[in-house]
Amino acid sequence: MTPKETIASERLPQPKGPYSPAVRAGGFLFVSGQGPLDPGTGDVVKGPIEQQTRLVLENIRTILEAAGSSLTRVVKTTCYLKDIGDFAPMNEVYAAFFPVDPPARTTIEAANLPLGIAIEIEAIALAE
Repeated sequence: MTPKETIASERLPQPKGPYSPAVRAGGFLFVSGQGPLDPGTGDVVKGPIEQQTRLVLENIRTILEAAGSSLTRVVKTTCYLKDIGDFAPMNEVYAAFFPVDPPARTTIEAANLPLGIAIEIEAIALAE
């Protein structure tokens, strides 16, 4: 059995709780839910959902690259929106990050996300 390995990146803020940014196990990378946190300060970035979505996906890309993977290797995402009314603008930005063969995805409205954020996305990617 392959042991699990935690993945982190010094280019991102430290987790705000007892979890790893990502874990490699069984040939996959499991990326914890990422919110719109500024990589330099760790502060929540407010603003239009498009800006927040872009930052979340850039942070996910950074984690994947730290693990030797990439967005093209993502097989599944789950997107949590504070307001499902933000679906269309979020989806437009999301599509730009996954222009070819997008991963499977679930998108749901979540009444209360950590730190008062408007979006959180988690991902599963091929590690090898």
